[in-house]
Amino acid sequence: MRARLMLAIMGFTVLVLVVQNVPFAFYLTGVERERMVTTLERDAFVLAGRLEESLESGTAATNKVVTQAVDAYSAATGARVVVVDAGGTAVATSDTDQSRVGAAYGSRPEIASALAGRIATGERYSETLGMSLLYVAVPVLAGDTIRGAVRFSYPAQQFSDSAARQVWGLVAVAGVTVLLAGLVAAVFATGITRRMRRLQATTEQLATGDLSARADDGAGVPEVRALARSFNTMAGRLSGLMDVQRSFASDASHQLRTPLTALRLRLDAARSLVDTDPDAAAERLAAADVELDRLGAVIDGLLTLSRAEADSVAVGVHDAAAIARERVAHWLPLAQEAGVDIRYEGPAAAPALAVETAVEQVLDNLIDNAMSVSPDGTTITVRVDAADPVVMHVLDEGPGLTEEECVHAFERFWRGSSDTGGSGLGLAIVARLARASGGSARLKPRAGGGLDASVSLPAPLR
Repeated sequence: MRARLMLAIMGFTVLVLVVQNVPFAFYLTGVERERMVTTLERDAFVLAGRLEESLESGTAATNKVVTQAVDAYSAATGARVVVVDAGGTAVATSDTDQSRVGAAYGSRPEIASALAGRIATGERYSETLGMSLLYVAVPVLAGDTIRGAVRFSYPAQQFSDSAARQVWGLVAVAGVTVLLAGLVAAVFATGITRRMRRLQATTEQLATGDLSARADDGAGVPEVRALARSFNTMAGRLSGLMDVQRSFASDASHQLRTPLTALRLRLDAARSLVDTDPDAAAERLAAADVELDRLGAVIDGLLTLSRAEADSVAVGVHDAAAIARERVAHWLPLAQEAGVDIRYEGPAAAPALAVETAVEQVLDNLIDNAMSVSPDGTTITVRVDAADPVVMHVLDEGPGLTEEECVHAFERFWRGSSDTGGSGLGLAIVARLARASGGSARLKPRAGGGLDASVSLPAPLR
């Protein structure tokens, strides 16, 4: 992975350099050519200005100053210099063969253009020299009168060499850039792959069953840290689900053993009495029905608690007051049958944040507990306080609990001294649903006797 990442970074760097530098190399070549042509034009006009008087007087061919100026420039720059008069006849040349002085140059296109008052530049192949020449020809002016022309020709190879030096300099810079990119890629790739290997090792550790394995999410590039945080979230979620599963299996095996044993004993007793004492067998079967009901209640409670602990459910807005009135109406017939009054106190509406069906389950569990301990002629009050947080109270007039018992009452399978044989899971479910909704559950002894069971739920933002 490290090698592939380095190659990818260096390949991208080379691609960027090629896309950027190839056009730039052509641009540099063009700029170098323009620079040389501009320099030749400038020097040609300077020399033309010095030769103006000699050409005007017709003494240029015999003027040693002209010859010296032509030779000096040629020696300094390597250019071939030809000076012609207005008729196109050479009056001075930088060639060592001075036989060219007096030769006719008027037929040369660049000389003809210069004698017509135009600047001529370009490149042509010289049959005489056997090479390509870069040339510049300019007129020698005296006012509006053309007295002659000056032509500079320069070996094109020298221009090519100069441009090549510019390009090779660019190539050298690109090479250094690629090397630096390789070093940066090596450091970058090493850092990423090292942390990715650590994350892979942590993943394999988790796969072997070590649920405590966690990745280091405090080092590395942001993407690697984000991946490590996601892994840790997943590992924590998986660990929590496994804990719930183990807890459920442990609770189920512990709590189902007693009712199953009692059920088996009652069925065995009923089987042995069915022929000799049918009435006693019927009593045993009725007791078995009670154990079956208890067994069903335990299983339902375990499943509800397991779902409440395992699910990550979105919180929504629910009207706690409307739900409380509806649950009071639901429980009223059962309460009247048991000789207990049940009533609602509170506002018409009390919006609260809770997971789906949490308010219903919380109230049902608290009312069921209150019904199981309320004596005849007493009242159960379901009260809702619309504030922030929204608080739902279920107040009974039963025997109540001590302060210490109130602390332990939300533990799984805990039963107080006044317990009437429930599953011991109702209050644990209440507490879990309250936490999942962002709230809390509480038990408090009432001053006049009985218990105040309350659940606080956050109010929605207004």
